[in-house]
Amino acid sequence: MKFHIKLFLILTILVHFSMISQVLPLKKTIQIEEFTIAQIQKKYQTGQFTIPQVVQTYIDRINRLDKNGPILNSVIVINPNAMKIAAELDKELKAGKSRGPMHGIPVLLKDNIDTHDKMANTAGSRALINSFPLNDSFIAKQLRNAGAIILGKANLSEWANFRGQKSTSGWSGVGGLTKNPYVLNRNTCGSSSGSAVAVSANLTMVAIGTETNGSIVCPAQTNGVVGFKPTTGLVSRSGVIPISYTQDSPGPITRTVEDAAILLSALIGVDSTDKKTVESEGKSYTDYTKFLKKDGLKGKRIGLNKALFGINKKVDALLVQAIDFMKSQGAEIIEIDKVMANNIGLYSFRVMIYEFREGLNKYFKSLGPHAKIKNIEELIAFNKKDSIELKYFGQEYIEMAQNKEIIKADDYINLLSKMLKGSREDGIDRVMNKHNLDAIIAASGGPAWETDLINGDKIEISSAAPAAIAGYPNITVPMGFIDELPVGISFFSTAWSEPVLLEIAYAYEQGTKHRRKPKFLKTP
Repeated sequence: MKFHIKLFLILTILVHFSMISQVLPLKKTIQIEEFTIAQIQKKYQTGQFTIPQVVQTYIDRINRLDKNGPILNSVIVINPNAMKIAAELDKELKAGKSRGPMHGIPVLLKDNIDTHDKMANTAGSRALINSFPLNDSFIAKQLRNAGAIILGKANLSEWANFRGQKSTSGWSGVGGLTKNPYVLNRNTCGSSSGSAVAVSANLTMVAIGTETNGSIVCPAQTNGVVGFKPTTGLVSRSGVIPISYTQDSPGPITRTVEDAAILLSALIGVDSTDKKTVESEGKSYTDYTKFLKKDGLKGKRIGLNKALFGINKKVDALLVQAIDFMKSQGAEIIEIDKVMANNIGLYSFRVMIYEFREGLNKYFKSLGPHAKIKNIEELIAFNKKDSIELKYFGQEYIEMAQNKEIIKADDYINLLSKMLKGSREDGIDRVMNKHNLDAIIAASGGPAWETDLINGDKIEISSAAPAAIAGYPNITVPMGFIDELPVGISFFSTAWSEPVLLEIAYAYEQGTKHRRKPKFLKTP
């Protein structure tokens, strides 16, 4: 009798367990490290992976590596609706409805890009910690339409590193300090720090960064990934917390050039609320992957910017190796003089101060009448009262933007004209035309420096300024390692030259394959 009772109890438990498992299926661990978009799509198509499995895997990795373990601190918030969206998109896919290459692909957005959901958009500032935008940004809409899953928001250098002097890249009042996944006491560069770290550490498939001057290129190269800053106007800035109308540009941060091309294809589009995107009509493509050619270096004339040679001999040695490879693939390397004059950078800074004031006040207005912060003056006052915001560096740039006497409208127009002429007509365009070049190359930067919250950043090498100030495209690809720290190589050119840059960068990447996973070391 006792035996029958025990058997009955066992059978009852098994039945109940079976019923529960049908409602809550057992979690299956899947391996997705270093996967590309194409590889994930193949797994979806063959039924080996489901979209919820992939999204859950990334969420688990964020919880394990970002919030525990090494504590990378690259993600500010995980989208609370991510799994629900994943289930809906998986249902579409099983019904034979795919929206394209980005269908079911998790994407992290830098936390200065508006999403109209349960995630705030903070720019890393505690002043905006409960600021929920009234609308999606244009690029958030594009991603959703393409079937991508906005996985969460990535940490950044606060206010995209345009708040004050002696700043430390990767730090924000909301997100704290983001750490370099290769060597944890080294800096991430910025301002798209969290986006680059999360991609490098395989916490997301791909991410979006934004750049005004080096904020995609520098963190991408410092964290061993691909960063693509498009021509200003190719990707809309509507719903992106601004610095400079003239220079701001969102762009892909990925582990491969192919994924950058796929993501860029999903982002583009003419946006009536961003007039610069009108300039892209007839100059953009719906599919940038068609420019990925393994022989893309053959016959190319590439200018070598020698201005940065001699700063770091180890970086120079890697660049020489890169040059030798490009020559072996049929490229011709031409040494060039300085790309632009030093005073152009000063013009750019003053233009940014003026445009920051105009753009930021406009953004605050877009948040509606109930927003906590309504203008720059209130932001300055909040920071002064907050216990954390001014702990490590000041807000001099915000205060300069508030002072309308520093740069007036007439001065701005004059400065803008000089800046654009100096960076375009007398800068990149001059050099490209003089030598009949397809692109210009330079080391993207040097190995990451030790993070120093007291004294701020110690950037040794940066080649981003010419393309950033001109509003021209720039792509960085891993070039090698110095000890355990990655270094990148940049390819930049004239306006709307994304196709030729993809040809060159893809051929270089495929022929060298310098990308490798980070080890989360405590010291080099």
